[in-house]
Amino acid sequence: MNTDSEPILETREVLKSYSNAGQIIQAVDHVSFAVRPGEFVALVGPSGSGKTTLLALLAGLLQPTSGEVQIGGQQLSKLNDAQRTRFRAQKIGFVFQASNLVPYLTAQENVELMLKLNGTLTRERAARVRELLARLGLETRLKNLPAQMSGGQQQRVAIARALAHQPDVVLADEPTASLDTERAFQVVQTLGDLIHEQQRAGIMVTHDLRMCRWVDRIVRMTDGRIAEVVDSPQEILALSTTTH
Repeated sequence: MNTDSEPILETREVLKSYSNAGQIIQAVDHVSFAVRPGEFVALVGPSGSGKTTLLALLAGLLQPTSGEVQIGGQQLSKLNDAQRTRFRAQKIGFVFQASNLVPYLTAQENVELMLKLNGTLTRERAARVRELLARLGLETRLKNLPAQMSGGQQQRVAIARALAHQPDVVLADEPTASLDTERAFQVVQTLGDLIHEQQRAGIMVTHDLRMCRWVDRIVRMTDGRIAEVVDSPQEILALSTTTH
């Protein structure tokens, strides 16, 4: 991570509120933080703490009640719906709890699909897709359908799909929830390595502190607010080696 560089992603006093039975609920309550190139951040906290709502705001899937989300210098609130959709497709990569692969497409075709949707699939980029899948240990699985791969292999294909179009930001929502511990470690380590190497801004929502040993910073949320930020490597390691 380059601490002297400008943030790729930044939130400024972001508030997301809902009305429920006449009561105002602050799902995200004046959250401000920044993520720089090559930085991998974990969002942790109990259920209902605002992690997933914040991730949706970062992705432009939800609009804040007030405050600002900025990616690569672009304020998301300045974009209309069509522009936000196009911006997400070009600038943001997603990794979800389930791999969400297209079952009738091979590993390579699943990754190339994102480039096709963006209109950017060329022979050179197809070669880069194969290189990325090989980097993820999937060089012998290029022609396999999802059903022919393990859960960990499917999630690595999902990581390749999230990175293939060279996004500024990678957002991962509980990417290891359906994996056993060994495969979960492999997936998060691989994701962290690629975020660092490719100088992306990475944010991962997780309930499992053991997955945080490969991140640069832990942001703990409670009741929609940032309750604690842990950025000491020693503290991160100590948290991530506690029993889940």
